[in-house]
Amino acid sequence: MTQSADTGNIRLLLADDQDLVRGGLSALLSLEPDLQVVAQVGRGDQVLAAVQDHRPDVALVDIEMPGIDGITAVQRIQEAGLSCRCLIVTTFGRPGYLRRAMDAGAYGFVVKDTPAEQLAQMVRRVAAGQRVVDPVLAAESLAGSTNPLTLREQEVLRSAAGGGSVKEIAAAVHLSQGTVRNHLSAIIGKLNARNRHDAARQAAENGWI
Repeated sequence: MTQSADTGNIRLLLADDQDLVRGGLSALLSLEPDLQVVAQVGRGDQVLAAVQDHRPDVALVDIEMPGIDGITAVQRIQEAGLSCRCLIVTTFGRPGYLRRAMDAGAYGFVVKDTPAEQLAQMVRRVAAGQRVVDPVLAAESLAGSTNPLTLREQEVLRSAAGGGSVKEIAAAVHLSQGTVRNHLSAIIGKLNARNRHDAARQAAENGWI
């Protein structure tokens, strides 16, 4: 059980790689009498440990961070069976990111230019077990195209986006070089891309990787 049951406060973890953003969010949310920032981290691979150590009720998580991305961090919290609920707060309001985040177990998805009062209310709703999504993004997600890539293809393309050789990609995803080539060929065909770099660009713009 979190300490908020005793204090009446909703305990928050802020995860964002930009110090100014974390500081601004902390200052704004701390003005609310029922919200308490108990921890801040700047890397995705620090989120799980911070949740385990500080037991926040809600984690506000950015997507693009060093270590691992915020969506993967959310998934690890869920897999660990922790009671913390996650709210994605990001600059990158892409429909593909929204779908991936909700599939990973996030309770909400909002963009960083959300007014402070509205964000605080969303935090309260997430803490209460409700799901909140930026309405514009929700509409775009429903209207947008579905991710055509399988989970394995997404994994291969994420690795390929770093510019490594087929041999390096194969080692990173624990597949044979031949299998990696087959996946890359399938990905390029599905996206009608010029090459794997163009495929990675398209997938990133859609929030699929």
